[in-house]
Amino acid sequence: MRFSRDVMSIDADKISREIEEFIRDQLRKFFRKRGIVIGLSGGIDSAVAGALSVRAVGPTRVYGVLLPERDSSPKSREYGRKMAETLGIEYSAVEITPMLESFGVYARRDAVVKRYFPDAGGDYKFRLTLPQDLLDRDRINAYSLEVRKKDGSVVTARLSHGDYLEMMAANDIKQRTRMTVLYYEAERRNYIVCGTTNKSETDQGFFVKFGDGGVDIEPLTPLYKNQVLQLGKHLGVPEEILARTPSPDTYSFEVSDKDFYFCLPYDTVDMILYAQENSIDKKETAKALGLGMEELDRAWKDLERKREVTEHLRSMPPVPDLRR
Repeated sequence: MRFSRDVMSIDADKISREIEEFIRDQLRKFFRKRGIVIGLSGGIDSAVAGALSVRAVGPTRVYGVLLPERDSSPKSREYGRKMAETLGIEYSAVEITPMLESFGVYARRDAVVKRYFPDAGGDYKFRLTLPQDLLDRDRINAYSLEVRKKDGSVVTARLSHGDYLEMMAANDIKQRTRMTVLYYEAERRNYIVCGTTNKSETDQGFFVKFGDGGVDIEPLTPLYKNQVLQLGKHLGVPEEILARTPSPDTYSFEVSDKDFYFCLPYDTVDMILYAQENSIDKKETAKALGLGMEELDRAWKDLERKREVTEHLRSMPPVPDLRR
């Protein structure tokens, strides 16, 4: 069969029923719990995971949690609430800003910003981005700090590796705090926590260890991002959520998944990941994507590198073998 974008097409009804059965089996036979807690971010992945959970066990046994903080987009709360109401589930909003302040998340992160832009104040917005010329040249993935001033102008500085690590260490506390809240809500109800990480994110390590990766089940991990979108359309996810640009939603200056991590649209990422997994010839892959061989090689190698350096995220902690 000729390799084309058609390989991403799924039988949404069949896949939905299979995942619903998986959720029911895990809940009843393995965990032996009463229901499911899910964090509703206002994005497509949590919307689909929530819809599948409701179809699996019913709305009275699914509890949604909105987890906004001061850098979150207002749309996240709005869309998360709309999804909960669409599903007919009980939900709550837990503002995690005070928790993050107590950890010093904002202060530590803002201190890094001020090293580069000393005049940056509370009215400034910022984000981290990677160069978006992945297909055009061989390069290393070095992050830049982009700051939007009050007047709307944007200034940029390349981050040192140490400052990047400090920024990420602080920022990842957001996801780990959300995980902690979700488990509190789950354990007090004797529920499990449902994850929302798709195959594209899992393969590339685009999740936080013991953060959004800290869950009981991951029903979306067999599906690429674009397949999750197909499932969302089948399940009746509201149009504004389907159309929303995927984003980590942890920076005050909004940034897309593409600008922050992948440097490619999900359409391209998913096709290359599929080709790698299924040993599709590179020439055939390049033709299907409309890319030159040099362009494909750069993207191919970048995705391979990301998979390699994030392998530990997909593994249990190593233990010594004392039986020898």
